[in-house]
Amino acid sequence: MNSTGTDGGGGGQERELSHVVELVASTDGSDSASEDQITPLLVQSDKPKINIFTVSYPRRKANKDQIARLIETETSPFTQFVIWLWGGSRYSGLLCMVSSSAIYCVMEVLLDICSAQAIPLFEIAFTRCVIISILSLMWLRKSGEPIFGPANVRTLLVSRALTGCASLIAFIYCIQRLPMSQAMILSFTTPLMASIAARFILHENLKITDVAGIAFSFFGVLFLLGSPTSIEGVSVEAKAPGMHVFAVLIGLLSSLAGGASYCFLRAAAKASDQPVGTIFSFGVLSSAVVAICMITTQDFVLPSFYSFVLMIFLSILAFFAELFLARGLQLEKTSKVANIQYLEAALYQLWGMGSLRIALSFGKVVGCFLVFVSACCTMYFGPEKEME
Repeated sequence: MNSTGTDGGGGGQERELSHVVELVASTDGSDSASEDQITPLLVQSDKPKINIFTVSYPRRKANKDQIARLIETETSPFTQFVIWLWGGSRYSGLLCMVSSSAIYCVMEVLLDICSAQAIPLFEIAFTRCVIISILSLMWLRKSGEPIFGPANVRTLLVSRALTGCASLIAFIYCIQRLPMSQAMILSFTTPLMASIAARFILHENLKITDVAGIAFSFFGVLFLLGSPTSIEGVSVEAKAPGMHVFAVLIGLLSSLAGGASYCFLRAAAKASDQPVGTIFSFGVLSSAVVAICMITTQDFVLPSFYSFVLMIFLSILAFFAELFLARGLQLEKTSKVANIQYLEAALYQLWGMGSLRIALSFGKVVGCFLVFVSACCTMYFGPEKEME
């Protein structure tokens, strides 16, 4: 009995010991096995999590910096300057308008320096409109933009084309009937008309500083171009008082249509997010209308090779001048951009006085001073901060 109990007790102890041994053995085995299984999880949890604030952001930033450095090394300084001028600065709108005025001034200088045969105005205008249409079409095709613009912008494009074409035809008539100084003074009322039209068409705020800047620039142009009351140099039939007044009214109509065209151009360029479509629509319509006027009102003059090359080169410059003008209107308030446009007259007068082609006078110095002071004040106050 006792032996049996002892044996039973010994067997129970052995079972307990063996159980304990098994537990210990299993514990040791599980620890060694679990270390191999759990350790990688612990190591992964100790690693920093990948998110936009830790690993991925520096990697993306490094890639962006590498791409920027690659672009800088592959592009020329001139290309970098054009990219910065086009949209890389908060002053890009004003700088684009300065570029447009400078290009128009270069065109006037080339016309003054390069003597060529007399070509009718409608023929010159037709050449420029055709070249502008071709270059703008190539631009739109290369950039993948719709040729006739998005559907929601086509009404604005048609309005821009109609008003721009009307302004061009009226300006050509004005040049043919009025002295050049009077015609130019009337054409320089276009920025003033554009600022007033923008108040009603685009609902832009016209501040006192904007009005003062345009007034200073316009009075500067009056000093530069002389008295607007002289009618010397006009054809005999245009010297009649009635015809002269009618020509002046046509010139004012040209400025009014040009001002409205600026407003439609700005609206269409902002709505479509690109300004070239406005140039293409204007060029296509104006080419057709000017061609009709050229055929019906003037005799065709076959230009010489030199005159033809000069017309083509000036037409290319006119495209870039219109391109920068449209880009400036797209980016900046109409009254500020319009004020910068007066730099064209001041730059040309400075070149004329510097090259001794224009007599130096106190009035011209005062005119240049007023225009440059007004333009510098516009640049100093900076671009308009508009609420979209």
